[in-house]
Amino acid sequence: MVQGPWAVTGPWAPNQTPEGLRRRYVRSILVLGVLLGGLLGLSVLIGEPSVLFGKAFAFLTAQAARHGVPAWALTAVSLVVPCSIVLGLIQVLPIFMVWWEMKIAAHIQVRLGPMQVGKWHGVLQTIADGIKLLLKEDIVPTGADRIIHFLAPIVVVAPAYICFAPIPFGMGGLAAVQMDVGLLFVLGISGLTVIGLLMAGWSSNNKYSVLGGLRAAAQMVSYEIPRLIALLPVVMWGGTLSLGGLMDAQQGLWRGVLPRWFIFYPVVGQISFLIFLISSIAETNRTPFDIAEAESELTSGFHTEYSGMKWAMFFLAEYAYMFLAAALGAVLFFGGGWAPWPALNFIPSFVWFFAKTFFIVFLFIWIRWSYPRLRVDRLMEFCWKFLLPWSLVNVALAGFLILMRQ
Repeated sequence: MVQGPWAVTGPWAPNQTPEGLRRRYVRSILVLGVLLGGLLGLSVLIGEPSVLFGKAFAFLTAQAARHGVPAWALTAVSLVVPCSIVLGLIQVLPIFMVWWEMKIAAHIQVRLGPMQVGKWHGVLQTIADGIKLLLKEDIVPTGADRIIHFLAPIVVVAPAYICFAPIPFGMGGLAAVQMDVGLLFVLGISGLTVIGLLMAGWSSNNKYSVLGGLRAAAQMVSYEIPRLIALLPVVMWGGTLSLGGLMDAQQGLWRGVLPRWFIFYPVVGQISFLIFLISSIAETNRTPFDIAEAESELTSGFHTEYSGMKWAMFFLAEYAYMFLAAALGAVLFFGGGWAPWPALNFIPSFVWFFAKTFFIVFLFIWIRWSYPRLRVDRLMEFCWKFLLPWSLVNVALAGFLILMRQ
């Protein structure tokens, strides 16, 4: 009896028999293992990027002093280069994340997902979709406010890009910009996206779009409150608003065994992470909190009247914010670039950062494809009557634990 995700019946194509699917799965796992092993080995050979960047900057400084280059030019280069690298990373990550979500969703639903474009599991499917969106016509409804309709996707995407500036991608100051209030900066700038959603809904001259924009605004503003309060215990324990400082506060082990990550702080750490995770899913308008885009009620919500690349920019922002939320979760609750145990310190810190971040991204995707959409009134009740009270209780409990330790 055939077992596993290939244990289905039907008229099989020659290469889709249960035995053929079993062989394809085994071959794909072996290829994936070789790829991941090769990337891990390459990262170990490269070492810490912060060390390489430091040597490169020291070399540029020496050359600039030798040739009489003004100091302001060197400062500009030191700011532009890291920011350009982060911007390029944000452009590439959604391409991978969309394909990864399609494959995870397919496995959850006992199907294959993309398989043709790019041959090996459809790895080029997202690029093909991007080319298709680039070639699509940009349609603006009659009666729409064309200027605001054009600006809305930009206002939605721009804060997502800016928020990555203080994110530490590893140890040694591996961030585009060093900020003492990095956490406050990210939470404040990310809230500006709601303005773009309101602009998109109001400018479209469509009642469904207006309702979707209002729902999105109400949902994002509401869930921002328990999300922020859930992070207060982390700030209380770390004693700083710097993301790098909060990450460094989690180095070491509990009793020589358990990592000193905030997720392992008794009771308070787990409650904080769960509230943060749930609120972040709601902030990104993903199922089961995608009531602002409910196709059964609002066609497509605030982006109903968008097409082509304007439409794609909304989803670029969604995946950028999903990765941002996962990166914050990795830094604040899982130690960021710190290895779980000292014996694993030979693996560079950026590898640990991305491994933890993509684990949280997987949780986002897993939850999306496992639960149905909430009703709008229950969605808001869940925030105000459950998450908010528990986040306040959690802050009081964290304060009590800190007081007892003194």
